[in-house]
Amino acid sequence: MARYILNSNAQSTGEHEVHNTNTCYWLPEPRNRIDLGEHPNCQSAVSEARRRYQGRKIDGCAHCCPDCHTR
Repeated sequence: MARYILNSNAQSTGEHEVHNTNTCYWLPEPRNRIDLGEHPNCQSAVSEARRRYQGRKIDGCAHCCPDCHTR
């Protein structure tokens, strides 16, 4: 399982991105990371982020979570 985080800063298009901390080179600054815990895949991590932060647009990082990147 991998550890995932959510960027507390939104992209210019409004999405908060989920990142895999084990593989991503584009992680946000530590102060902007919200820990989502360990998950078997990005789908589970994105679901957790959406459950916790209803009303926010959540998307996977295009680089480390391409299966969850929707925009």
